Amino acid sequence: MSSQPSSSESEGFSLLDSRIQRWIWMEGWTSLRDAQERAIPALLNADQDVIVAAATAAGKTEAAFLPILTNLLKQQEPPGSVLYISPLKALINDQWERLSKLCDELEIPVVAWHGDISSSRKHRFLKSPEGVLLITPESLEALFVNRGTSLPGIFANLRYLVIDELHAFIGSERGKQLQSLMHRVEQVIGRPLPRVGLSATLGDMMLAATFLRPASPSKVTVIESKGSGQILKVQIRGFQEPEKDTPQQPEDKESLEDNSASDHVISEHLFQVLRGSNNLVFPNSRTQVEWFADQLRRRCEQDGVPNEFWPHHGSLSKDIREDTERALKAGDRPATAICTTTLELGIDIGSIKTVVQIGPPPSVASLRQRLGRSGRRPGEAAILRGYCKERRLTDDSPISDRLRQGLVQSIAMIRLLMRGWFEPPRAQGLHLSTLVQQCLSVIAQQGGTTAAELWGTLVRNGPFLAVEQGSFLNLLRALGERDLIIQEPTGLLLPGELGERLINHYDFYSAFTSNEEFRVVCDGRPLGALPVSRPLCAEQRIIFAGRRWQVINVDTDGKVIVVKPSPGGAPPAFDGLAARVHDNVRQEMKAVLQGEEVYPYLDPVAQNLLGEARQSFADLKLSHQSFIESGGRTCLFTWQGDWANDALAVLLEYVGLPTENSGLVIEVQGGRALLESKLREVAALKELKASTVLHNVQNMIREKWDWALPSELLMESFATMYLDLEKAQQTAAHLIGLETPAFLS
Repeated sequence: MSSQPSSSESEGFSLLDSRIQRWIWMEGWTSLRDAQERAIPALLNADQDVIVAAATAAGKTEAAFLPILTNLLKQQEPPGSVLYISPLKALINDQWERLSKLCDELEIPVVAWHGDISSSRKHRFLKSPEGVLLITPESLEALFVNRGTSLPGIFANLRYLVIDELHAFIGSERGKQLQSLMHRVEQVIGRPLPRVGLSATLGDMMLAATFLRPASPSKVTVIESKGSGQILKVQIRGFQEPEKDTPQQPEDKESLEDNSASDHVISEHLFQVLRGSNNLVFPNSRTQVEWFADQLRRRCEQDGVPNEFWPHHGSLSKDIREDTERALKAGDRPATAICTTTLELGIDIGSIKTVVQIGPPPSVASLRQRLGRSGRRPGEAAILRGYCKERRLTDDSPISDRLRQGLVQSIAMIRLLMRGWFEPPRAQGLHLSTLVQQCLSVIAQQGGTTAAELWGTLVRNGPFLAVEQGSFLNLLRALGERDLIIQEPTGLLLPGELGERLINHYDFYSAFTSNEEFRVVCDGRPLGALPVSRPLCAEQRIIFAGRRWQVINVDTDGKVIVVKPSPGGAPPAFDGLAARVHDNVRQEMKAVLQGEEVYPYLDPVAQNLLGEARQSFADLKLSHQSFIESGGRTCLFTWQGDWANDALAVLLEYVGLPTENSGLVIEVQGGRALLESKLREVAALKELKASTVLHNVQNMIREKWDWALPSELLMESFATMYLDLEKAQQTAAHLIGLETPAFLS
């Protein structure tokens, strides 16, 4: 600070340890931020659960750790410890560097713990468990499985449990695993710990409080940073794919073999507008990350200038990801990352000028998180550049193309973002896949346990409260039938032969599915891991790590692909990163289509595409009708999100009407009269039991341990996580005029 503030100037500052105050002065801070000022008195005494919610770069880490470290310094005997849990190894590395600068001055150890950390550093903490332990949920799970009997000593002096990026966990399998781990930590030490959640602001903070402390969310103190409104500058450029016989540019045939003409135009525009500054580019798949990174690097080579474009995604090696992060953070030369959600969370990458979104954003919440990276300096605007590709219309174009679904969804999401709305997490799923993993983990931790003890630990007093006792017993019987567990005559549950093998495999510790991956190696140097969905053979060409390679050899047993540099190549088959669309987004899309508002941030092509979409909407009379008959089929518009639309498609199939759901449009065979009669049947269903309506549904195994569930529980778990059967039935009733639910009125 430029001058030492008095307690009257900053009440929070006066409560901090004098050594921490001195560090703040040395850092040149002139004031505490809003979240920091309010968090200090809430956290100082370690006597309550607290959520600190603020935008990216609002000082959430310091808001938590300034008072936490003050507490550790005030009560030095015995030395206290803090358990900090992060969703990303990269974020742990970033926070280790950040906290070490402060904690070195205070002589408080900071220990990072994940797969890339040496065993010797981990053992030092185990011998003297004090200070701040930074860990991922997977590494914490491994501690429970491998050091279960040692945990009471390791965690004896824990004073706080900190969860970073809390919003990234809520509603996911990994989040349910984290809830279970938090509960099990408290069981090990025999007392509740103050839980501290650091999060971006959520649409419903009670959801975050319920996640953090399910038994008593009303007692969680929520601190939402006031913050200053961010200035946002937006441009969306539209692109229309040319006819197939239209010559494509540029003339380099080799560069045209792998992507559309629009992608090449977008790539050239990115090269022109992003060079000379730091930026983040978010395509909607890892394949596109690789393609754009390669294309932009080649463009730098053509101009004879240093490369400014770097790939970043989860399948790349640690070294390559860290090269990209260092290039962004260094500040001595411009760098742009072509990335996935790996750079959406709070890794410190310095100042970002522009955020680029290619295609519609996965969600409003994701777009908001990404934009938090830009415009972080006082008075600086956040800049969003959007690129939307649409097909050229023909007489056979599907309705979703005629309504310009991608462009309209992008506009709708920007409108919602500007109004301050974003998707609340869906937190109601049973997550029975994770319950399977946690059962096996508790058995391993304790060297055997009983069904009653498992019930008490994980369900009755744990995070799986929604699971009924009969369902739990059915699950245990299924685990026994699959040789995952065995029961001794005394009632003790132990790992079965298969269970033992799975528990002892490194992949056990994660609650989410890991695709089978091959390590990609060039001249002995690992480039990263590649999910392989089709056979690979020698001489095949791929793009990886932003460069082109030729496959030399594939070792199927060792899961290794040996490559050499090559001028040609096609992107590898990565899975896409599309997100499910919320009800409010679809309803906002309808508002965009039936409105007349001119959006100045659309370029002329995008303006024309929106005009076409609005004309199609008017021609189809979709403002006051939901059924469109064409060619022996009927298209149904509910303007609901994917959970309701998927559920409605399932229910129509259940009553005997073959249905195709493309998200925006539900299509059925036959005319409107047939569809209306089937909607009446759906509306009249008395009992929406998952095991009944999902009986003929295939491909419900989505989560890691779903294969171990009995069919009835698989259907029940799937329904709670991927469908909204109740809203689907209400929508059916509304469509045939039986009622107007509140959510549609």
